[in-house]
Amino acid sequence: MSLMKRISTVFRAKANSALDKAEDPRETLDYSYQRQLEMLTKVRRGVADVATSRKRVELQMNQLQNQSDKLTSQAQKALDMGREDLAREALTRKSALTGQLNDLQAQHAQLQGEEEKLTLASQRLQAKVESFRTRKETIKATYTAAEAQTRIGEAFSGISEEMGDVGMAIQRAEDKTLQMQARAGAVDELIASGALDDASSINRGDDISRELEAMSSQSDVESELAALKGGSSSAPTPQLDAPDAAPAPGAQAQGQAAPRTEGEQR
Repeated sequence: MSLMKRISTVFRAKANSALDKAEDPRETLDYSYQRQLEMLTKVRRGVADVATSRKRVELQMNQLQNQSDKLTSQAQKALDMGREDLAREALTRKSALTGQLNDLQAQHAQLQGEEEKLTLASQRLQAKVESFRTRKETIKATYTAAEAQTRIGEAFSGISEEMGDVGMAIQRAEDKTLQMQARAGAVDELIASGALDDASSINRGDDISRELEAMSSQSDVESELAALKGGSSSAPTPQLDAPDAAPAPGAQAQGQAAPRTEGEQR
């Protein structure tokens, strides 16, 4: 039972907190005003019903009074004609109508009193409703102004939920930007110091390695150039235009073979 009571208490507390967050005082005031209007309408309807009953009683009273007057006239006529028995019967009926008329008069007085009370209550309730409506509108206007002022203050101070999200997004963007700038600067420093190789450069390595490779390449070029120069100085110089130079045996054989080939073609 203790556990169930605790669960019930926690549930009611959570429900109360959720309802408190969801409740809008302006909506509550409008609902209360609507209920008061409904109550005022019921009171007015009650006044109308009582007034209707009073009017019906008045009509019955008038009808009974007319019948009583008629019976009095008939009794007088019967006496004039010497019909005392008929006069007595008319007066008897009149006496019964008088009793009914007295009852209706008492009922009419009671209904009239209730009507006056209900009318007074309706007027008071109407005044109360009008006062509540004025107060309601004042409270709603004050609440709306306070809510707007609170939102503006929270927006300026940056403690509202929307502005807080925007501020956090800006802070994250600035942090990421600073981190990327720091990383780019660190990589540039490492590449400049030679701790990291630039994969996009043709000559890899640090400055000393590149200088040694350049010196080795220049030494190889000088060695190859010297070898070319030595080879060209030791080779014999050809004489192409010597008049008394003997033709080579191969060339003479080729010169003799050529006429035979032309004779054979002829």
